[in-house]
Amino acid sequence: MKKALTIFTGFIHDFAAGCWAATVFAIYWIHRLHSGNSELTSILMPLERDFFYLGLACTGIVLITGMGRTFTYIENFYGKDAEKLRKRMLVAKHILLFGIFGGGTYWQYTMVFG
Repeated sequence: MKKALTIFTGFIHDFAAGCWAATVFAIYWIHRLHSGNSELTSILMPLERDFFYLGLACTGIVLITGMGRTFTYIENFYGKDAEKLRKRMLVAKHILLFGIFGGGTYWQYTMVFG
C-alpha cells in the first residue's frame, strides 16, 4: 500500500506542476488576446482570473503532495554516497523551482490584476 501511495503522490505532484505551467501559458495567451482588443477584455478577464486561481490551486497541490513525498522518501535507495549527492541535488532543484513558481505566479498576477 505504501508503494502505491508513493507512486500516486509523485504522479499528482508532477501532474499539478505541469498544470500550473499550463495556466501560466494560458494566462499569457489570453492576456495577449485581450490586450490588443478592448472589446474582448470584459469577456476574457474572468477566464484569465479563473486560470490564475486554478494556478494557485495547482501550486497548493504541488506543495501539499511535496510534503507528502517527504514522508514516503526511501532512504539509501541508491547507496550511501549516491544518496548524499541526490539530497544535495534535490535541495538545489527545489530552490530553483521555488524561484520559478514564485516568479511565474507573480508574472501571472501582474497580467491578471496589474
